[in-house]
Amino acid sequence: MVPLLTIILFLQLGLYSSLPEVVRIGGLFESSDDDREMAFRYALDRINADDTILPKSRLKATIQRLKPQSSFHAAKSVCSLLGEGVVALFGPSSIASSALVRSIATTLHIPHLESHWDVDKGQQSFTISLFPRSLGTAIYHLVESKNWRSFTIIYEYAEELMKLQELMKLRNQNKVQISLQQYTADFQYNKILKDIKKKGETNIVLEVPTSRIKDVLTEAQKAGMLTEYHNYLVTSLDFHTLDLSAFQHSRTNITAFRIVTADSQSYGIHPYGRKENSLRKGLPLKTETALLVDAVNLYARALHSVASQQNIAPRTVSCDNPSIYPYGLDLIDSIQKIRMKGVTGEIQVDNQGRRSHFSLDLLDLKPKGIVKVGEWNPKQHLIFTGNYSKDLSDVKENLQNIRLRVTSILSKPYTMEKKGEYLQGNQKYEGFCVDLIHEICQRLKCQYDYRIVADKSYGNRQDNGSWNGMVGEVVNREVDLAIGDLTITLERELAVDFTMPFMNLGISILFKKPVKSSPKLFSFLAPFSFEVWVYMATAYLGVSLLLFVLARFSPYEWVSPHPCNPKTEYLENTFSLLNSFWFTIGSLMQQGSDIAPKATSTRTVAALWWFFTLIMISSYTANLAAFLTAERMKSPIESAEDLARQSDIQYGCVKSGSTRKFFENSQLQPYKRMWTAMQSAQPGVLLTNNDEGIERVKKGNFAFLMESTTIEYYTERDCELTQIGTLLDSKGYGIATPPGSPYRALISSEILKLQEEGFLHKLKEKWWKNPSTCKDDDKKPSSASELGLPNVGGVFVVLLAGLGMAAIIAVFEFIWRTKKIPRDERRMILAEMLNELQDICRCRGSSRPAPNYLDGDFTPANTESGFVLHSTTSQDFLS
Repeated sequence: MVPLLTIILFLQLGLYSSLPEVVRIGGLFESSDDDREMAFRYALDRINADDTILPKSRLKATIQRLKPQSSFHAAKSVCSLLGEGVVALFGPSSIASSALVRSIATTLHIPHLESHWDVDKGQQSFTISLFPRSLGTAIYHLVESKNWRSFTIIYEYAEELMKLQELMKLRNQNKVQISLQQYTADFQYNKILKDIKKKGETNIVLEVPTSRIKDVLTEAQKAGMLTEYHNYLVTSLDFHTLDLSAFQHSRTNITAFRIVTADSQSYGIHPYGRKENSLRKGLPLKTETALLVDAVNLYARALHSVASQQNIAPRTVSCDNPSIYPYGLDLIDSIQKIRMKGVTGEIQVDNQGRRSHFSLDLLDLKPKGIVKVGEWNPKQHLIFTGNYSKDLSDVKENLQNIRLRVTSILSKPYTMEKKGEYLQGNQKYEGFCVDLIHEICQRLKCQYDYRIVADKSYGNRQDNGSWNGMVGEVVNREVDLAIGDLTITLERELAVDFTMPFMNLGISILFKKPVKSSPKLFSFLAPFSFEVWVYMATAYLGVSLLLFVLARFSPYEWVSPHPCNPKTEYLENTFSLLNSFWFTIGSLMQQGSDIAPKATSTRTVAALWWFFTLIMISSYTANLAAFLTAERMKSPIESAEDLARQSDIQYGCVKSGSTRKFFENSQLQPYKRMWTAMQSAQPGVLLTNNDEGIERVKKGNFAFLMESTTIEYYTERDCELTQIGTLLDSKGYGIATPPGSPYRALISSEILKLQEEGFLHKLKEKWWKNPSTCKDDDKKPSSASELGLPNVGGVFVVLLAGLGMAAIIAVFEFIWRTKKIPRDERRMILAEMLNELQDICRCRGSSRPAPNYLDGDFTPANTESGFVLHSTTSQDFLS
């Protein structure tokens, strides 16, 4: 056991003796870098006090102070440090000076570690940058998540804009409007902010030095731009070091990132230069200072790693000697392999010398101070860690300390002026929207001021891009909420934010109720269409003629006029032409007649005609009752398509509302024609408000296009008005808030609760339903309509088929009876049939001589068969 411990001790002594006793590193600082120099020295002291890193060696700092932005002085200082045996360089913070230091480090293979942001100028083999170059990407993802439609970047130095080149991609990708405002001696922050306010911009990115952030916010406070509708994104990673207590209760959204971990914000550095061994609260660590501390630790670990593999001998390089530092490349490779956790979180450097693995804390300024609300890293991007319910609770708490400004428009029954004296403030108004906002504010325990929009308009985008009406007041932050019969449209949604709809509706047509038509003289014909009456007349004529023909053709319809006298000389047929018409008309009138068919064929015709008349008379009677009880009102239009096809009746809508936008933007042909007609109509049909349109409708010959809910309200109260057709579209009314309003989610939640509780339904019943001022009969449309051929066509088919069947039966009857005549007394059956048809066509009368055949003599019993025999020949019968 003892030899093994001896060997391990020998190896450790050999390892730690492979480093010089003193390793000199150089720090390049400018006159204003006292804190950074202090942190640099303190980081070295902590490493030297840690036996696990460099137990037998220690780091020694050699400091050079640089003149600001002086490349010549920087070169001279670097060469001086190298001459003193420095083998690593840290700093400087100046962009101009650091470029020269990088060049010298690359030439002499000296490790060079930076802690500030710089413009990417390609690969620098011996320069390591710990500043998160992906900060621009993090800012891009944050702005994208906020869904900003436009924003303004305030900056001082053009070089700093390179940090935001990822953010500029939003201009082309999402069509976001981006404005740039540069601080100059002539155009200072107060002028910049006033210019931004004049343009109505509320989203601002501050790319300014950390020392200027409070100045900008102070000027914004003076300009009235620290409201709940303004958003400030600070790009500085030192946001957490500022004392922003003066702005904590401004309700403004101020956001920034931080790379210094929460438990490392103070690194034991006293403000007066005194060092402490423990972390102390109260002095936040600046980002570049923290990165410098991590850079020193990273270099020390790399030095430890290289020394464990080879002996590092003291070597000195010079700017005058072209020789290089032999261990520089090994140290850089080791730095790129190290994974460590520092005061700025996880540290990992890629082969380009850039920091590749890190995370940023997302910070918000809250009434309680700076609070972490999320995190960003290159792999998962933006992750919000805030509690949504807690955020809503905080907004609700803030809402209780302010007074909301609410605008509306006079429109029945949404907002109406009360009649009475000495009414002030919110008491002057009543209506659906007044009750709704009162209930919402009562539940949220906040106060509000209700007023009417100045220009009495809902809101349209003007030619110059601005908005008028209620939407304009919301866009310009003159009010906090806009409530009324304000329709949610795409164009308005791009300008303001809407809550959940509190009412769903659509566009419909308001028209004057048509006058009841006076009964016509021949209104009894109304139950059947003209086509059915023609078919009935044709059926009556056809059946009567067919009955006449079949009765003459069938031998069983020829009977003795005196059944009790068997010696009759003539046979008689009761179905003469007039009698046939009388029989069918009697059946049609359901009165019957004294004539009755005897042959099977004629009885078949009669039965089918009776069935036909049963159906037709029943249908007529039933529909006639409906026609007599229904009040028929004739309307010249029944739908929007009827309006589009005619030119006699004018139609229009409110000129500054969503209804106009619907027709103006519609791609459907009927609505496009209607919009063209409305534009060219004289006098004009684009009216100022609903009341003007309703008055014009009452005058007659005018249709007004408006929301169905408003039509429902007016038709409940005015018997002259009615709604025509169905809804042309589907939409909703919502409460408009300024973009990014923190109150929108709260109000939407309350609207959903009111909807689920049935409050909105009760509220609508209260303001819409009216004690019956119009008779119910006036609102009942006629349900009776004339019966057409499709309704009764089947009975005609049955009648037609039955008539054909009766004709076939009559032929068989004739053949059967003819065959009973002796062959020597008759001609061919076909000749007999043609002869009979000729007699029918000549209409020779309803009597004929009785035939003399069949057993020679006729007896009274033979009269049942339809013939009475007398002494005539068959030739006389056939003639």
